[in-house]
Amino acid sequence: MNPEFFAISMLNGVSYGLLLFMLSSGLTLIFSMMGVLNFAHTSFYMLGAYFAYTLSGSIGFWPALVIAPLLVGALGALFERYSLRRVHKFGHVPELLVTFGLSYLILELVQLVWGRSTVPYQLPSQLQGPLFTLYGTQFPKSRSFIMLVAMLMLLSVWLLLTRTRIGLVIQAALKNPEMVEALGHNVPRVFMLVFGGGCALAGLAGVIGGNTYVTEPAMASSVGSIIFVVVVVGGMGSLAGAFLASLLIGVVQTFAIAIDYSFVNLFASFGVSVNDQSFGWPVWRLSVSQVAPILPYLFLVLILIFRPKGLLGTRED
Repeated sequence: MNPEFFAISMLNGVSYGLLLFMLSSGLTLIFSMMGVLNFAHTSFYMLGAYFAYTLSGSIGFWPALVIAPLLVGALGALFERYSLRRVHKFGHVPELLVTFGLSYLILELVQLVWGRSTVPYQLPSQLQGPLFTLYGTQFPKSRSFIMLVAMLMLLSVWLLLTRTRIGLVIQAALKNPEMVEALGHNVPRVFMLVFGGGCALAGLAGVIGGNTYVTEPAMASSVGSIIFVVVVVGGMGSLAGAFLASLLIGVVQTFAIAIDYSFVNLFASFGVSVNDQSFGWPVWRLSVSQVAPILPYLFLVLILIFRPKGLLGTRED
C-alpha cells in the first residue's frame, strides 16, 4: 500500500472518527445516566452549527465556539425539564416518541429560520489552509482542530466524572438514585444537567463540524443513523466503547471510500477468478468505495449477532 495513501487516509479517518465520538459521547452519557435513547441528538448537533453560523457573523467564530454549545445545552436542559421528564414515568416508548417528534420540530424550525439550502458557514482565517504537508499531500488545519477539541473534550469528561464531586454524584445517581436523593441531592436536577450537557457536546461537534464539512438542514439525518451504530457497536452506555467504535468506523469507512478497487480485482489478487456467469449477478464489479456506506451497518449486524453488548458494553438492557 502506498505510504502516502495510508498516512493521509489514516489521518482523515481518525479526524472523522473523533467527530463521530464528539457526537456519540453525549448520546452515550445520556443513555448511561437516564436510560433515554435520544432520537433528537443529531438535531442538537445541527443547532450547534446554525447557532455558531449566526453568532460568527456578529461576534466572531471563537466566542461562538463557547456560546453556541451553551445555548444548545440550555435548550436540551429545558426540553428535559418541561417535556421529557413528564413522559419518563410512562416508559421508554413515549420517551422515544417525544424525542423523535422533537427532531422533526427542530428540522422545520431550522428550515423556517435559515432556509432549506446550505448556509455559508466559513472557517475562521486561523483554521484555513494546511497544517503540514505529508508525502506531498496537505493536511488541513480544520481537521486537526477537530482532533484537538475531541481529545480535550474526552479528557475533560473523564476528569469531570472521575475526579470531581459532581462526577461522583452523577455516578452515584446512576447506580442508586434513592440513596443519593436521601443524602440531599436533587436527582431530577442532576438528570436535567446531564441531558443538557450531552446536548451541549453535540452542539460543540456541530460548531466545529459545520464549517469543516457543510451546514444544511440535512446534516442531522446524514449522521443520525451512523451515531446510533457507534453507540451500539461500542456498547450501550460505554464512553470508552463509543470512543473505540468511533475511531474504528471512521477509519474503516474512510479507507473504504478512498479505495477504488473492485471485488473482481480483490479476488484476483488472491488467485480466485470471479465472473458474472459463474455467480449469476454483477455485484462483483462493484468497487470497495461503492459499498463503503453500508460497511458500518454490516459491522452493526455482526456485533449484534456475536456480541450483543457491544465491544465494551456492560448494560443488560
